[in-house]
Amino acid sequence: MQSWIIQIVNQFGYFGIALLIAVENIFPPIPSEVILTFSGFLTTVTGLKIWGVVLAATVGSVLGAVILYYVGRLISPERLERLLDGKLGKILHFKKEDIHRAGSWFAKRGRLTVFFCRFIPVVRSLISIPAGMAKMKIGMFLLLTALGTSLWNVVLVCLGAFFGSSWETVASYINTYSTVAAAGIVVLILLFVAWFYLKKTKRQ
Repeated sequence: MQSWIIQIVNQFGYFGIALLIAVENIFPPIPSEVILTFSGFLTTVTGLKIWGVVLAATVGSVLGAVILYYVGRLISPERLERLLDGKLGKILHFKKEDIHRAGSWFAKRGRLTVFFCRFIPVVRSLISIPAGMAKMKIGMFLLLTALGTSLWNVVLVCLGAFFGSSWETVASYINTYSTVAAAGIVVLILLFVAWFYLKKTKRQ
């Protein structure tokens, strides 16, 4: 995959960067650290500029995020409630009230969540779906997404430019961070689920 990414960036420049980052937002397994650090390195040996790479990557990030946001808009709370009223709800032990609680939580803390999740691998893409489900105002969603992703892009592009031909080393370190962060998120989710079930059991 890495050689394929390098080929696209080499061949299409800013457009290739924007396209790859947009796809990376929709399909998280594509490594943004490779795209951004390699693009940063290219700013030292080609006509590409750091600001241009950051802008292209941010445009791509926002485009990908908007697609997932509207996917979330299609998944209405009413549809989820109907699902939870059936067999799925019984298997997972979720009720309609849980959807309302989650919606209330996102309404209170959704802005900070959307912004800070842009720095967490995998989650930085998927957070757009609950934002759409919660019907966050599109203007605010775009602003928070652009701010969060532009900071992420600046850091990785500048690291690639600073380390030059050693950009792959930087990408490997970022990949390690991504793996650790993803594992940490899985653990937190499992702990939350365990806490949720324990709390529900005590209530019953």
